Amino acid sequence: MNAALPALATILMWSSLALLTDRISHLPPLLSVGLVLTVCGLAGAVRLRHWKVSPATWLVGVGGIFGYHFLLFAAFGRAPAVEANMIQYLWPLFIVLFTPLFLPGHRLTPGHLLGAALGLAGAGLIVTGGRLGLRMEYLPGYLCALGAAVIWACYSLGTKRLPPFPSSAVGGFCLVSGLLSLALHFATDGPGPAPSSGDWLIVLLLGCGPMGAAFYTWDAAMKRGDPRMIGALAYLTPMLSTLLLVAVNGRPFTVLHGAAVVLVTGGAVVGSLDSLRPLFANLCAGRRRAWAGSSARPRK
Repeated sequence: MNAALPALATILMWSSLALLTDRISHLPPLLSVGLVLTVCGLAGAVRLRHWKVSPATWLVGVGGIFGYHFLLFAAFGRAPAVEANMIQYLWPLFIVLFTPLFLPGHRLTPGHLLGAALGLAGAGLIVTGGRLGLRMEYLPGYLCALGAAVIWACYSLGTKRLPPFPSSAVGGFCLVSGLLSLALHFATDGPGPAPSSGDWLIVLLLGCGPMGAAFYTWDAAMKRGDPRMIGALAYLTPMLSTLLLVAVNGRPFTVLHGAAVVLVTGGAVVGSLDSLRPLFANLCAGRRRAWAGSSARPRK
């Protein structure tokens, strides 16, 4: 449960990520990413002394955070938000599938492979729109979303292979990633449109919540727990996120999207049954002990 609590806190914060990023998708992706990550990094600078980590840790941290968020914002600017959101949320499934590659001794089972097939079927349903042909006008956005999913899974697992470092160092990763994004934006796009006051409010909300505190709770969860179980829990996020997009932003939610949610979520659960089974066994054992204890008490 030590890992489940920060994981659930992260899930609650990340459920608002797509809703907020969709509202500033009119800004250049590099500008959006740069502003938000810089806000997060500056807020985390109060723990500056914890940023002294190895060069390899900096490389993995900056590469993962910068790469994921740049592709995420690019996806929302090039494809419908609901569809891009569902595709990029393949990363929990990728965490399950990539675990044996990063953590020797964690083998894949037929359940993992079946889960992968279900998840890919759900993503394919979104990409094709239920037709045989791809919706080519949105293909760049779909590829950006898929790339974001792969990068975040590799970053999350890669941190477990690095020498131990404090979660506070994530603030440094964010600040460097944000400044890098802003530098690339001004070098390639020029100044561009100035954010409005409403845009700045969204930037601050993102930098303090789903792209701020959530990084620290996620890092703590990955360090404490089994990544396969955390990957399964993380699939609560796309359901909450998609429902928020539909309810608040008025995005269309069709039967096709509903089927994709079921397939992708079901794939993650099936693919993580082996890691969830011990948790259920412990819960059942605890209930049996409590029942036995209450039955053994003398009745008045």
